[in-house]
Order: sequence, then C-alpha cells, then structure tokens
Amino acid sequence: MTTQANPTDSYITASGKELTFTFFAHSTMAIDFDGRRIYNDPVAGFLGDIESLPAADAMLIGHHHYDHMEVEAVEALRGESCTILCDVTTASMLPEGWATALRPGDTAKLGDIEVTTLPAYNSSEGRTDFHPQSRGDLGWLLNIDGLRIYIAGDGEPTPEMLALRDIDIAFLPVNQPYTMTEEQASEVLHAIHPRVFYPYHYGQVEHRTDLELLRRLTSDIEGMEMRIRPME
Repeated sequence: MTTQANPTDSYITASGKELTFTFFAHSTMAIDFDGRRIYNDPVAGFLGDIESLPAADAMLIGHHHYDHMEVEAVEALRGESCTILCDVTTASMLPEGWATALRPGDTAKLGDIEVTTLPAYNSSEGRTDFHPQSRGDLGWLLNIDGLRIYIAGDGEPTPEMLALRDIDIAFLPVNQPYTMTEEQASEVLHAIHPRVFYPYHYGQVEHRTDLELLRRLTSDIEGMEMRIRPME
C-alpha cells in the first residue's frame, strides 16, 4: 500500500537558499532549511508514520493543548542535539533539561535563525479561558535568512500581533470559538499585510471556518496570496 506524501511549499531566502514547509495537519508542520529540520507543534496523530520522519534539529511548541503538543511525539522526533523552545507550561510537562522555556517578548537563536516570541491569547468576552493571557502561550516570529515568518499560536488579535510589519509568510488560526473569527483574521491580515497567508486550526469543530468568506474579506489586500493546505 502506498501513502500520499504530505504537501510541501518552498520559498527562496535572501541568500538564495531554499526553505520548505511540510504540512501535516492543524498547526503541526515542519520547516526544512539549510540541512536542518524544525517541527512546529508535534502531535503524533497528525504526523502519521512518525518513525519514518527525519529527526528534529529543533522544535517550536507554543502551548500545551493536546492538539498542539504530545510528549510521545516530542520524544519520538527529538534528535540527539535537538533544541526545544516552548512556553513555560509545556516545559513543565517535558523531562528536565529537554526544553528552554520562553515567555512572550523573549528572543532566542536556533543557529543563525532569529526567534522572537509574541503573546497568544483570547480577548473576547466568554473566550478568555480557552487561551488566557496570564498563562503565557506563545506565537513565533522567525527570521530565516531574511524571510520573516509569523506563526501566531492560538488566540485572537493582540496589540503585538497587529503591530507586526514586513511579514513574508503568516500562519493564523481561524477556528470558532477557540481562536479567530473570519473577521478577526481579516483585521490582522489588513494590518500586517503578509505576502502569503496560511489559515490553520480551521476545522475539527462543529462550526467550520468559512474559508471562502475569509478569501472575500481579504481579497483587497494587494500582493497577498492565501494558500489552503491540510491544516484543519
């Protein structure tokens, strides 16, 4: 029996190197750059045959919810010299010494990759318990050889998010009631104006995100491409 390969998208960085995203599901994806593999939000159920996947040189984990982090997946993917950057709650769930705990506003390095953390939380009435600001869940701003990539984590628009500029690729969660509405995502995209936008966290609940509405709401953003990948 053959299995379909996970979809990939590739981009060229400032110095002409190739960066490739491999999409699994939800916010679980891999970034390959310059011989290194970074996993974002490793979840075994989304990764498929995890034993056949390349080991991680690094991992980014924004918060501890079951659809974003599994200890078993981290253990299976963790390479010999793997660097794990994560929020404080996730770090407390992993064996001592495995991870570096970060808080919103921190900076870190993965070799020559610059990492800045941003807060990820809900702000609408009735939603704040999903991802409370006080917990310190994270979004990620990566500068990979001049390519600026924003992975928002889970939550709704924040002042720090809306203040971002010069974003090449943006990943935003668009899933009700846990993350952004279509209108909130449109607000963010009009503010930060990325070249490419990927929605994630857009399914797996009763109220499915209206991707066509989202496309219409953002169709006036000049130069932005919205790409749909299997990131429900």
